[in-house]
Amino acid sequence: MKKYIIALMAVATLWSCQSDEEYEDLNRDPKNPTEVASDFLFTAATVSLSDNMATPNVNQGLYRFLAQYFTTTTYLDEPNYNFSSRSNPDRVWSEIYRDVLLDLQDAKSIVMEEDLSQGEIDARLGQLEVIEVYAWHVLVDMFGDIPYTEALQAEEFPLPKYDDDMAIYEDLINRLNAVDAMLSAGNGYTTADVVYGGDMAKWQMFANSLKLRLGMRISDVNPGLSQSTVESAVTGGVFTSNADNATVEYQGNDPYGNPLWEDLVLSGRSDFLASNTIIDYMNELDDPRRMVYFDQNIEGYEGGIYGASNNYGSYTHVGEILKQPTREGILLDYAEVRFNQSKAADLGYSVGGDAETHYNAAITASMEYWGVADGEISAYLSQPAVVYDGSVAQFAKQYWLAMYDNPFQGWSVWRKYDAPELNVPADLESDVPLRYTYPVDETNLNEENYKAAAEAIGGDDTQTPVFWDAQ
Repeated sequence: MKKYIIALMAVATLWSCQSDEEYEDLNRDPKNPTEVASDFLFTAATVSLSDNMATPNVNQGLYRFLAQYFTTTTYLDEPNYNFSSRSNPDRVWSEIYRDVLLDLQDAKSIVMEEDLSQGEIDARLGQLEVIEVYAWHVLVDMFGDIPYTEALQAEEFPLPKYDDDMAIYEDLINRLNAVDAMLSAGNGYTTADVVYGGDMAKWQMFANSLKLRLGMRISDVNPGLSQSTVESAVTGGVFTSNADNATVEYQGNDPYGNPLWEDLVLSGRSDFLASNTIIDYMNELDDPRRMVYFDQNIEGYEGGIYGASNNYGSYTHVGEILKQPTREGILLDYAEVRFNQSKAADLGYSVGGDAETHYNAAITASMEYWGVADGEISAYLSQPAVVYDGSVAQFAKQYWLAMYDNPFQGWSVWRKYDAPELNVPADLESDVPLRYTYPVDETNLNEENYKAAAEAIGGDDTQTPVFWDAQ
């Protein structure tokens, strides 16, 4: 399922910069969805989304560099945040719009024509809706204003306008408010569901946990909506253990393995190292997750200098668990839920329990997920630097450390809380991006709407924050 798009590339219209007519072709469905089952499209879209979140590939999203969990040996443009050499914004934009959102839209159209009960149709539409909301919020968090209400409608809107990012978030929250009834209406996808295998109760928890994430994102810019959203999510039921985590199951062979395995092992290359940014913080805390996050290929743990040219054999490698083809892809986990509840409690939201309890539970959830023994967890939590003190710096550092294998969230934690302190890349000495710049294709083919969006957000620059990054 994972390489569904490869089979379609031969017949799909590719991105180009030649004319408005060609731009319109980009939005036109090249797949003839009436010949494709909705379950196939659901799986393909979910895996494409997971691939985008997980891959370390320098041609893709670069999230592991944006969060400074990884650095490289010889390819220095990407850890130094040069987005233009490989057109990274164009690639991510194209993948999510075309390979995720368009597949989900096609699947929704098809499932309503399938021979199913209304309850089954509604449940499947609910599963599709959760993944779609997830994909939209990733695009907003990455770029700011994006085409939304006019997107994916090439015949009517060949050159779609950009919508206000806060308005999109409000609509996404409304969609999550409505999805619970859909998910409880009947049986959804089962074998095609690579997240929960058709467990609809867990899909409901996933939807609420995603709503919790969105609610906490906007706490600084719309506290009223943030509080009502967060409290509604917790009341509806969020994750209660690591058994509830929203993860994508990968297979043990190419081309269906985790993209980490593809780039760290299958490629036969030695391009990636654990960065000194994360290793230095974990060394200071004697963090027991180092034994699984990283390989023990040298004495102790020493990360590659972030953004510099590094010798592969001289620095700590990525942990073996991340190099397995069946390594699951993380969309949202229990540790993230408890960190968000901790901050919500700190803000006075009614989420049950106090900030310190949720904070300790979040760290514990992360450690348990990675197989850390109970005694080591207790010892870690008792360290003076870890014992809850209510500071943003401490909270954000622990949150960021826990998101090691969910790097888009790690980058978002840093943007949201301005902590922990990240390194200035060693080569170009550029600042850590606050957002992706818009794709070059948009500047050429959708110029009028692109210019309006760039002006609305304060300039198409990597240092222009997305709307919720208000600190």
